[in-house]
Amino acid sequence: MTAEHKIQNDIRVAISKHGDLIFRANVGKVKMGNGRWFDTGLPDGFPDLFGFRRTDGKMFFIECKNEYGRLRHDQEQFAVMIKNYPVLYGVARSTEDALRIVEETND
Repeated sequence: MTAEHKIQNDIRVAISKHGDLIFRANVGKVKMGNGRWFDTGLPDGFPDLFGFRRTDGKMFFIECKNEYGRLRHDQEQFAVMIKNYPVLYGVARSTEDALRIVEETND
C-alpha cells in the first residue's frame, strides 16, 4: 500500500513540473506549551493540495488518497460545497489523476 504522503509529494512534484503553482495545506491541531490548542484555521475537509493553473489562473483543489483511502464525511461535505464554485476539484490516487484534475475544463 502506498503512503498518502508519498502520493501527495509525487503529485506536488508533477504539478510543479507541469508549470502550475501548488501548495500543501497543513491542517490539524497542536497543543501548545501553555496547554491551549492551536487550530490551523482551514475548514474541516479542506483538501491536501491546492493551487493555480499557469495557463489561466484557474484554482484547483486535490484530495490525495491511496488505493484504499476513502473520503471522510467532512471531506465529502467539502467536495459537495466546492462544486458550487468555478474551480477544479478531485480526488487523486496518482500523479496521473492529479494532472487530469488540473487539466480539466469545467466552463
